[in-house]
Amino acid sequence: MIPEVVRNSNENDYLLDPMIGGGTTAIECKLLNRNLLALDINPNAIEITKNALDFESEFNPKIKLELNDSRSLAMLNDESIDFILNHPPYVDIIHYSEKQIPEDLSNIHDLDEFCDEIEKVAKEFYRVLKKDKYCAILIGDTRRNKMYQPLAFKVMERFLKVGFELKKVMFILENLPPNKAKYTIEKQPQNIEEVSNEEQHYYEELLSNMTPDDKEVASKESFEI
Repeated sequence: MIPEVVRNSNENDYLLDPMIGGGTTAIECKLLNRNLLALDINPNAIEITKNALDFESEFNPKIKLELNDSRSLAMLNDESIDFILNHPPYVDIIHYSEKQIPEDLSNIHDLDEFCDEIEKVAKEFYRVLKKDKYCAILIGDTRRNKMYQPLAFKVMERFLKVGFELKKVMFILENLPPNKAKYTIEKQPQNIEEVSNEEQHYYEELLSNMTPDDKEVASKESFEI
């Protein structure tokens, strides 16, 4: 999915991935000639990404790796980024730093507390993203006490709250065995297709600083799959 997302940007654009993780975005930026600021709160993620970039490419974009908490992007000026790609943790499903880094968002179990912190991230994204540019969020849902929790939509609401406009929601369909497909979303008039939920993900494209005309068009669009 990441290569397709990166292709929504243009060559020589300046991209931001504030939670670089395993370095997939950095690899694609090197292959597709996109400049990138790759951040992570976990030094292991920075080291993994550095090693992942150790290969030859026909392009030589500027890719900078830096240890940083995405709730503060003080190194970036307002409206300085062309495209943001973010794959945050799904609350504490995986403890990426094994609870060794107190500020790590993957330590948070409470959904509302997690979304409060994500809202701080979203505010910084909105500040640094250029006018009429995109922020793409790749996130999935979770369960608590066997009950479905729509984490992706809770996160989306926080991005909308800080000023983003929703452009598109995409579902990534997983090829799951029948015994795992325990939950489905029924087809809706908005053209949301039936999806098995056990390992589904949502990919949200959010548009910053839309003009009034653009907002009118976006409001008339149904969700695109």
